[in-house]
Formats: sequence, C-alpha cells, structure tokens
Amino acid sequence: MFDEDGSLDPLLKFLLYSVLTLAIGKMLWEWFTEDVSRWITVDLWGLITGHPWWTAVIVAGGLLMFLMLGLLVSFVSDASAYVGPRDTFVAPDASVGPDVLAYRMKELSSMSATGFEQACSDLLARDGFLSPRRVGGAGDLGVDVMARDSDNRLLIVQCKQYQSPVGSGHVQKFNGTARPHHGADLPIMIALNGFTRPAIDFAQHHRLILVGRPELKQWAHGQHLYDVLKITSTAL
Repeated sequence: MFDEDGSLDPLLKFLLYSVLTLAIGKMLWEWFTEDVSRWITVDLWGLITGHPWWTAVIVAGGLLMFLMLGLLVSFVSDASAYVGPRDTFVAPDASVGPDVLAYRMKELSSMSATGFEQACSDLLARDGFLSPRRVGGAGDLGVDVMARDSDNRLLIVQCKQYQSPVGSGHVQKFNGTARPHHGADLPIMIALNGFTRPAIDFAQHHRLILVGRPELKQWAHGQHLYDVLKITSTAL
C-alpha cells in the first residue's frame, strides 16, 4: 500500500482520487441542475427584467472595481520584482537548521546522472562538510564529488545511479584511483541500488566506504553522513 518513502501507492492513490472526483462531480451536477439553473432562469432573470437600470449600474460598478484591482495587482507585482542597485538578497534564516535539505528516493531515482551527483554534493554541504563540489565528467578518473570534513580529511566520492547493484569491477576501478591518484582519506562510493556481494567483500578488504540504498535513504532523509556510516573524528 505504501512505498519505501511512506507515500501511498500511485495506483491506489489514482483509484481513491477517481472515486472522490466522481462523487464530488455528481453532487455538483445535481446542485447545478436543480438549484443553480432555477436561480439563473427564474429568480435572477426576473430581477434583471424588473430593474434594468439598477442592473446596469451594478454591472458597470463591478467591471470598474475589477479593472482597478487588476491595475493594483500589476503595480504591486512590478514593485516587488524590481531589484535596485542597493538591494541585497537576504540569506535563509539560520534557525531552520542544517537538516532542511532532504530528498526522497523516488526523487533521486528520477534525476539525471549529473543531478544525482549534485544532490550528493548538496547533502554534504547540508552536513557541514567543507567546500563540497561536483567534479564528475569525462576523464574524472573515478571522482564525482570532492569535499573535506572538519578534520581536513579529503573525501573522494563516486556516485552510481544504476538501476541494478554495482558490481565488483566498478569498485575495483574506484579503488585504483581514489587513494593512489586523488589522495583520498575517505574513499566513498554511493550506489542508488546497492552493491553485489563480491563488490562489498572487495570494498571491505580494501577499506573502501560503501553507501548502499539503505544508507543513502537515511542520509537523504536528513541524517548526517557520518552518523549513518558510524564514522567519528578518529576513524580511519
């Protein structure tokens, strides 16, 4: 009935909305055909034909008020959109807290590969990591995101948005560049749909940090990455 993010199943949601829409539509149709149509064809028409001058005055006044309201709204919108040379943008309220950014798993699944990498970079920024930036692209040699923690340790992160678990071959390639080429203190590989058993065994043997689907879900939903991975300031 509910998916892993706690949302109602889309098919069930569609059926419930359909039943609700039909019920509301039936009620509105009965009300319109029985009450509203009689009021328009009998009561209102009788009032108009009985008092034509008052009707004209009321209609003209309504149109004038509508025109003035439109001009007022247009003026306020233009004034609020203008940014003068001395105007500045106010930073978000710091009281909101560092956990304001969160993603649902279906959002991460629907992103492009570049968007997924940027989301991981943004989550690192949310957690207070220093200078996180997305560097993935052609010739990146296994690094998609870089950042440093409060102990000045270098995080080299590779992000895999594959629809199936990441295999051992990808993890081996990452191991060949993360520390030797990039000098990673914490080599981290993130996989939207987890890792195969051989990939996990290889990573454990070479002290690579894997973030599978369960860990990614906790991190994306608001937990600090180090809390999810149980890393402390003295780890590794």
